[in-house]
Amino acid sequence: MANSLTTQRLVALFCCGWVLLNFPLLGLWDVDTTVLGLPLFPAALLALWVLLIVVLAWLMERRTPEAKDD
Repeated sequence: MANSLTTQRLVALFCCGWVLLNFPLLGLWDVDTTVLGLPLFPAALLALWVLLIVVLAWLMERRTPEAKDD
């Protein structure tokens, strides 16, 4: 049961990553602005990528409650 829930969460994370890193939403970051001296577009790409990796690591390292044998 827990395995299928993890699988569903990973598929949802993939879909969120696909939407976030696809053109319509990614075009929002394509402006002539800098953040700490870096252009906004590469900084936003890096931030989104790191966010997806952190959420993936959190999902994979989470401990699921073990099934009890009743």
